[in-house]
Amino acid sequence: MNENATISKAFRAAFPVTLPILAGFMFLGVAYGVFMNVSGFGAGWTFLMSLLIFAGSMEFVAVGLLLGAFNPFGALLLTLMVNARHLFYGISMLEKYKGTGWKKPYLIFGMCDESFSINYSAKIPEGVDRGWFMFFVTLLNHAYWVAGATIGGMLGSFVNFDLKGLEFVMTALFVVIFVEQWMKQKIHDSAVIGIAISVLGLILFGPDRFIIPSMIAILAVLTLTRKALERKTAEAEEGGTA
Repeated sequence: MNENATISKAFRAAFPVTLPILAGFMFLGVAYGVFMNVSGFGAGWTFLMSLLIFAGSMEFVAVGLLLGAFNPFGALLLTLMVNARHLFYGISMLEKYKGTGWKKPYLIFGMCDESFSINYSAKIPEGVDRGWFMFFVTLLNHAYWVAGATIGGMLGSFVNFDLKGLEFVMTALFVVIFVEQWMKQKIHDSAVIGIAISVLGLILFGPDRFIIPSMIAILAVLTLTRKALERKTAEAEEGGTA
């Protein structure tokens, strides 16, 4: 198979799995673009920020940082706290990103929550190049966000609506992704562990501080139980194909 055919096949495999992200990113991206516009930033700035930052919630926070007093150290700390979960995403993707060549830097840069969810758990069709598949998942999701934000930036001066509660769109999207993955898997031990630890973290640390300790605990527990979980999953798959 030549390179063009490999690329085309990977794109055709990646595009359908990103369609749920398209709906969420376009909707929330337009809201972000409108927010940028009413905050005094033109469509050009919206395009550049969505293209170069690509950090979802942090982009909303960045608007306030740009309008506030100059405080680079404070901005750094806030960014680390808001996006600390990506440290755990990166650890999880070390093996999957091996051998992706020149695509690896972009895969790292473009690893948002949604791209991580798809690239980590997707069953890549046989004969589809893994590196190109993950590249197109990341690129398409990036393009959806940039397109939605830019459209919102251009329409912001003509459309005015209340943005309160709009962030729930991405929460709903994650619920859909979680349910879809739950239905695909025969063994749900890792999902149950994640839910249980998250609920415990929420009780112990409260809604504003539970994410990081919960993710550390989830990573530790899954690491310790990895072999047992993999063995159980393999046995379930063998039983299903027998």
